[in-house]
Amino acid sequence: MTLLDVSIVNVAVPSIEAALHAGPSDLQWVLSGYALMFGLVLVPAGRFGDARGRRNVFILGLALFTLTSAAAGLARSSTWLIVARLLQGAAAGILNPQVAGLIQQLFQGAERGRPFGLLGATVGISTAVGPLLGGGLIALDGTQEGWRWVFYVNVPVGIVTILFAWRLIPTQPKAQRRRQSLDPVGVLLLGFGVVLLLLPLVQQRQWHTPLKWLLVPAGLVLLAGFLFWERRYARHSDPLFDLALFRRRSYSLGALIALFYFAGFTGIFFIFTLFLQNGLGYSALLAGLAITPFALGSAAAAGLGGRIVERFGRPLVTTGLALVAIGLGATVLALHFVPGHQAPLATAGPLLLAGLGSGLVITPNQTLTLSEVPAAQGGSAAGMLQTGQRIGAAIGIASAGTAFFATLATTGEGWSRAFRMSLFVAIGFVLVALVAALADSLAGRHHRPVRGQGSHGPVG
Repeated sequence: MTLLDVSIVNVAVPSIEAALHAGPSDLQWVLSGYALMFGLVLVPAGRFGDARGRRNVFILGLALFTLTSAAAGLARSSTWLIVARLLQGAAAGILNPQVAGLIQQLFQGAERGRPFGLLGATVGISTAVGPLLGGGLIALDGTQEGWRWVFYVNVPVGIVTILFAWRLIPTQPKAQRRRQSLDPVGVLLLGFGVVLLLLPLVQQRQWHTPLKWLLVPAGLVLLAGFLFWERRYARHSDPLFDLALFRRRSYSLGALIALFYFAGFTGIFFIFTLFLQNGLGYSALLAGLAITPFALGSAAAAGLGGRIVERFGRPLVTTGLALVAIGLGATVLALHFVPGHQAPLATAGPLLLAGLGSGLVITPNQTLTLSEVPAAQGGSAAGMLQTGQRIGAAIGIASAGTAFFATLATTGEGWSRAFRMSLFVAIGFVLVALVAALADSLAGRHHRPVRGQGSHGPVG
């Protein structure tokens, strides 16, 4: 639900605009406010789950997400919807890091591959299938009120999941919970740093002044302050995030790959939806169907990737990144040689290939990245990893969007060309991630989730 709501709202934007008389700035906050709060809460929520028990924090986040989804569906004004989306994003940030933390807690060593494979399939499917589900819901109930079901659909799922979570997820033994300080100074430094870094990216189309980019160095200064504070705080207490994790090559390299890969693949769906709906006049449902090949490929490969990552290690991620780059490159070629109205058919095969590659990236990379993380730090480590993914996604959407609209402005109605230019930006980010994975593979450092490693630290 939490990742689905990153992309499902894209196809509902025209309906929301008409129903609530929302302006461009309002719509931007409906989309970006969710992602902003999502990224802001991840690390503190992961730390809170590590310290107070992940099951209860998971259920709390799920309940809040269900309630805020209902509030968003009931919105009677754009301001109401924006506030609901901000709270929904915060609830998603509370919920999400508990999932990887629970996997770290409940499974050991090589047996983590299968649950991480299921998690990766969920990430791939939910991110890519959002436009299809959103388009289908709008088609069923009409453009005037159908957008509300984009949010209402979370309510029955959330209620059922709360019941299952309460019954099936075991409580964390009290002996494993740590009643240490939650490091409020670290929370504030990291939070304000992430906000300042993301704000000019998510608002880049609404804030026309170049002064907005001054927020980026300001955010970097605060993040540097966060690193300084955490090093100092660690001398006498457990910090919000243990910076020693970045000395583990598997974690630091995996976080870098995740940041650049999410910058590459997340922006594709935002731009593809604009291209099909605004450029070619497709309905929300047909625009969603065009992205389905990527979702199917990602789902099929993610489960396999989780099962074989221990055998192949980082080279599996390298292979997946290469397939994504090839698939996106083939998409560019297909759009160059076929008429625009045939774009969904022409891109189905290349997007399927890119989706297969994506399934071999997200799951194995997450498994490798968290393989050496002690189980007691699983939530905060997953939170920092996902914060990097959210930052990468914001960078990717902003960069691909800039290339798309700049090309469109210079070519008039050259929608296909504008989409191709945004794809080149996405390919560039994927190639950076590929270089990082190749460097590790060629160095002979094939980091695999060593049996028993997750609970006791690195072996050897």
